[in-house]
Amino acid sequence: MSGGGSLGIRSGSYGSLDKQLQNGGSLLPVQQTSARTKPSKMFKEKEGLLYWICKFAGRKKVGMLLLCVISAAVFLWVLYVGKGEDAQEGDQVPNLRLNDSLSINYSESSPIYREQTKMYNETSFNNIESQNSIANSVEPMDKMVSVRPIENKKRTGPRPCPVCYLPVEEAIALMPKVPSFSPVLKNLTYITEPVLNREAEFGGSDFGGYPPLAQRNNSYDIRESMSVHCGFVKGKPGRGTGYDLDEEDILYMEQCHGIVVVSAIFGAFDDINQPSNISEYSRKTVCFVMFVDEETEAYLKANSGLDRTKKIGIWRIVVIHNPPYSDARRTGKIPKLLAHRLFPNARFSLWIDGKLELVVDPYQILERHLWRKNATFAISRHYKRFDVFVEAEANKAAKKYDNASIDFQIEFYKNEGLTPYSEAKLPITSDVPEGCVIIREHVPISNLFVCLWFNEVDRFTSRDQISFSTVRDKLWAKTNWTVNMFLDCERRNFVVQKYHRDHILPNPPPVPVDLEPPPLSLAVEAPPPPALVSDLPKKFPLETTGERVVRVPTRKVSPRRGGRRSASRRHRKTISSDRDTDSS
Repeated sequence: MSGGGSLGIRSGSYGSLDKQLQNGGSLLPVQQTSARTKPSKMFKEKEGLLYWICKFAGRKKVGMLLLCVISAAVFLWVLYVGKGEDAQEGDQVPNLRLNDSLSINYSESSPIYREQTKMYNETSFNNIESQNSIANSVEPMDKMVSVRPIENKKRTGPRPCPVCYLPVEEAIALMPKVPSFSPVLKNLTYITEPVLNREAEFGGSDFGGYPPLAQRNNSYDIRESMSVHCGFVKGKPGRGTGYDLDEEDILYMEQCHGIVVVSAIFGAFDDINQPSNISEYSRKTVCFVMFVDEETEAYLKANSGLDRTKKIGIWRIVVIHNPPYSDARRTGKIPKLLAHRLFPNARFSLWIDGKLELVVDPYQILERHLWRKNATFAISRHYKRFDVFVEAEANKAAKKYDNASIDFQIEFYKNEGLTPYSEAKLPITSDVPEGCVIIREHVPISNLFVCLWFNEVDRFTSRDQISFSTVRDKLWAKTNWTVNMFLDCERRNFVVQKYHRDHILPNPPPVPVDLEPPPLSLAVEAPPPPALVSDLPKKFPLETTGERVVRVPTRKVSPRRGGRRSASRRHRKTISSDRDTDSS
């Protein structure tokens, strides 16, 4: 039968077809239409693996296994995406090109950074062309040294960015031979008051004087010759004025005629950080002065080898006596803002906080932020905040100062016209500085700026970030002089922040407190509670110690496996508690 023949042929093996083809046979129609693809070996293996898993594990366990596999896949995907975003954060930075062969990348986490990038690209490096003498000597720009900091991908928060500096030799050669131009103001002198007049409306001190508000307002009327309060109102700096210095140190500071690097540590709050990457020329020509108080001096003599040479590494240690303020932070504003008064013959100064380590040569820093930009004052803007009102709230939240005093200062400035930062202030890029580094040239206009800034700190709170923009904007309105506020990531390129000593030292052990029992005359015995005759209180010898009675729960517990072991544990805990009570 044809049907039986077809079935027989159809059920034959595939190997018989090869023999038929070799023998010259032709395929039957049934064979031609019923060609079936052979399942792959991998599919068979997967099918077998799934079969054995379902056979031994069961449906519920297979579901849990699949859920674990999916969870692991999602975890790996999130981990991969997180690393990708971290890499993009470090790579996606604006590219500022000086020429075809040199590009500088900057990264910044400030919220205002995106809206300032365009302005920064257009204005920051155009100042190079305006300096004819410097621009001619800088060619070609390929000689600049690019300093790229080591980045830690696991670190959060603001980071340094690569900055291009000229080689030290070229930076030294570009140091201006004459002082920079000072708009309007040409001659600045400072007020002294041997007999203090304390009739000011509010604020002031014996160190900075008590100028009334009318005199304060008059100091913002910029003229060719001016006389203003600028600390040291009792006489010559360092001699019986508060912030007193040894005569030997005063003579040393008067001999600093070029560049001075200034820092301070009060209250033994920080360890001394030695600068690195300092050229031999800078070691010979730059004054590195560290101001300390008597407490820090004693600590340095005991732990850092301070001796009669008054030198620790590259730093010359200058001890101050009779600090004018009880607050060490406010005393620290004197060397920070009044370096031109402490070093009357110096031309340039670089202030760095005591917690910072300088890692770039001072000549390279000055060339980068002053000479190349044709500026006389440079300070980095805050990495996160750029509005004074936000800065004030942050200071209050962190308890940096008395909240009522901060509110009073902000309200006073609001009445004078202070407004939140907006794009209308451009090209000013921020109202809040990161004040741990100040770079400036000692010319009359920059000296006036820091004097008026110090007067605000002396009158109001010591939080100098709050008063900075008020003084800057008042001078800018009168003279068109302003401050070079560079990116905070550039500042982090030439200084490295260290920890305060209170973060490094281990916490001291707690002081034992002797609690004496009250006198017998004051001890009042509470009457014992009435006891029923039929229910007398029972004492358990293992759970009664002295005056402390541990009550045993009366709720019955149903017996269960391991009950004896649980009771023994509770018994041991009671004994250990009794021992602790007796030992105390």
